[in-house]
Amino acid sequence: MIEIHKTAIVSDKAKIGDGTVISPFALIEDDVIIGENCYIGPQVCIYNGARIGNNVKIYQSASISHRPQDLKYNNEKSFVEIDDNTTVHEFATVHRGTGENGVTKIGKNCLLMAYTHVAHDCIVGHNTILANVVQLAGHVEVGNFVTVGGAAVVHQFTKIGSYAMVRGGSKVSKDVPPYCLAADDPLKYLGLNRVGLMRKGFTTDDLNLLKDAFNIVYYSGLNVSNALQELKNKFSNNNLVEIIINFIENSKRGIIPPTRV
Repeated sequence: MIEIHKTAIVSDKAKIGDGTVISPFALIEDDVIIGENCYIGPQVCIYNGARIGNNVKIYQSASISHRPQDLKYNNEKSFVEIDDNTTVHEFATVHRGTGENGVTKIGKNCLLMAYTHVAHDCIVGHNTILANVVQLAGHVEVGNFVTVGGAAVVHQFTKIGSYAMVRGGSKVSKDVPPYCLAADDPLKYLGLNRVGLMRKGFTTDDLNLLKDAFNIVYYSGLNVSNALQELKNKFSNNNLVEIIINFIENSKRGIIPPTRV
């Protein structure tokens, strides 16, 4: 059964899965799909284009799939996709994509803490945590198993690689490679996200290998192109290093610098 409070405003065109609870004064528009066993808190607004998976919790006064804050947007049909088992806390905002069929995506098992903002056309991977007041500008890409600390702000089109951790209060204007711990102002590579990687099952050998790889990128004196070639020569067919190589090769904003020269 679906439990809808009598004060909620829910379109009869919206598709809502079994076991979902919709709390007082929630608003759900026509073109909305919500999966099974979800919780929609009081005064949550879910606008057209929302596609929400199963077991998703959205707490009070959050706003999902509102029109993007993009001057190019011209009322095209666009979307927000939130995958299974994700939690969105109070006053968080997730805007739909820009342009026809544009989409903002949030993966499985994510946690968006209070007052986070995910702007239009962002892609957030699985098992990622955005702490309180994190602000993602448009077209940001965040990988899997990433932690972004509270009040960090991320520039449009910036990428944060999988398993990285960005310290709270950071200003992210260059790409953060996978596996990294990033902090300071301006943002720098401080080393591996060792604690996070160990918690995810990375071995000591894995950590030593990744450290060697980043030493080539950051401390060998080689330029980026030559450092990438050295990685390919030294770590050919290593899956962990391949992810670093692909990330850097596809970086359009450039990667964060090291903490020391």
